[in-house]
Amino acid sequence: MGLAGRKITVLGAGVAGLAVSRALALRGAEVTVLEQAAELDDIGAGLQISPNGAAVLRGLGLDAAFTAAGLAAEAVELRDGRDDRLVTRLDLARLRPGQDYRFLHRADLIALLAEGARDAGVNLRLLQKVERVELVPGGPVLHSAQGAELRPGLVIGADGLHSVLHRALHGVIAPQFTMQTAWRAVIPCQPGAPPVAEVHMGPRRHLVSYPLRGGRLRNIVAVEERHRWVEESWSLKDDALEMRFAFEGFSPRVRGWLEQAEECWLWGLFVHPVARHWYWAEGGRGAALLGDAAHPTLPFLAQGANMALEDAWVLAAMLDRHDDLAAALAGYQAARADRCARIVAAAAGNARAYHLRGPLRDMAHLGLRLAGRLAPAAMLGRFDWIYGHDVTARTP
Repeated sequence: MGLAGRKITVLGAGVAGLAVSRALALRGAEVTVLEQAAELDDIGAGLQISPNGAAVLRGLGLDAAFTAAGLAAEAVELRDGRDDRLVTRLDLARLRPGQDYRFLHRADLIALLAEGARDAGVNLRLLQKVERVELVPGGPVLHSAQGAELRPGLVIGADGLHSVLHRALHGVIAPQFTMQTAWRAVIPCQPGAPPVAEVHMGPRRHLVSYPLRGGRLRNIVAVEERHRWVEESWSLKDDALEMRFAFEGFSPRVRGWLEQAEECWLWGLFVHPVARHWYWAEGGRGAALLGDAAHPTLPFLAQGANMALEDAWVLAAMLDRHDDLAAALAGYQAARADRCARIVAAAAGNARAYHLRGPLRDMAHLGLRLAGRLAPAAMLGRFDWIYGHDVTARTP
């Protein structure tokens, strides 16, 4: 039977929702996306698309738009935050030729995915807030803020951290605060800045920066350990003075960047368990989780958007491959759950390495310097299992 003519409703028009809607529509499904916002206008922020995510964008036929919107990454540099000294450099262009690492403004990725979805025939409906989902014998029931009830045959929850479909499957699960918070800001970029992701490491804090939009902008993510709880929200504005104060012990170059930040956003970093159940199916009707709704991750491997793209491809492929909906959704979870859990765990461990202090920090930096000189390919190879994974080749 495949996907030809199957009606599917997707909750959320973020990276996950737009990617899966195009993937499904290209295979013949009739897709409607329900998005609560009035417009697809993302708060200014950057993201990194690694080769595993780029493979999906190519598979979706969006390679030209992706290449035009993204800035090709040349290298990753780890630096001592206090004095800007280079600890080690991983030269992506030399060590991984032909692999696509790019820096994008999130709004640009959303725009190209939205255009791709519409071009594939997806019906994108804004101002459609779904407040509650019921999973009952007759199928999923969506309750909207306007009082309407919708009964799709298949609903996909790509509605992020606070997913209403996740709540329907698992109830309310309290996440664990990591005692870390992060600021996000975008500032003007100095002309000619190299396309390099820099990680400035300091005691109990670190700052990541890279250029965007052809080098016209610079993205900043600054992470600090603290005991004060902060809301888990992408839209909480903060005073840029707080961010500057937290990094006043960093190098003049970093402090100069932060002085340019006119506004910033603050969010608390929480650990969420990967969903135990990614789907529900009964009587030929069903529901499935996608992206952050299934496996929220900390930002320390830059894999949130990439995992969402992988999910989107695999879910569409499984639905197209299987006539039985329950078998398709079970195959999707089986293909994705272990990999995503491993990435989430690896991201959680990365932050600790950036925040070392005292003698342990000095020893770690010395080890990184030696490894960078003697075996840079081996250092980068630690994460080949992430970046070298191509779901479009495994689930065509």
